[in-house]
Amino acid sequence: MAGAQRLRARAVGRGAGPHGRCLAPGVGRVIDWNAVPDEALLLVDTAPLIYHLESDERFGARFAGLFEASASGRLRLAISTVSLAEVLTGPFAHGRDVLARQIENALCEHRVVALTPEIAVEAARLRARYRLRLPDAVQLATTLQIDAWGLVTYDRDFSRIEDVRIIS
Repeated sequence: MAGAQRLRARAVGRGAGPHGRCLAPGVGRVIDWNAVPDEALLLVDTAPLIYHLESDERFGARFAGLFEASASGRLRLAISTVSLAEVLTGPFAHGRDVLARQIENALCEHRVVALTPEIAVEAARLRARYRLRLPDAVQLATTLQIDAWGLVTYDRDFSRIEDVRIIS
């Protein structure tokens, strides 16, 4: 998508506003999920999933509305098998297999998109064009393959992407 639109977080709360500053990038910022069309399909990158699952105090609020809109049926979410693997690595690394299975079950309530040869080829093209890490290129390629409205991420590596609408 040439000249892809970006939906950025806006500052809210104490220290926010046109001249206010947050303590750290992203802290105290939320995304206006009402700007996303009803029933839009969004691919969710790994970081927003982790922030949501861990109820992260610093960044969780930024993405809370996304998961609320999904739970109410207003937005549809998809995740790649790359994100599934990345999210489950932490619990498995700490011997928390039961928690990993619970997270897997919760994430699999959304559309889970497997890596296909078509996604792999597109990821290679995007990786070469934008000099991305392979997991990031796979996320972009997956977003394109499923014709998602956008990619929800907290990854700054996507700042120069033109092919996909980035929501961060």
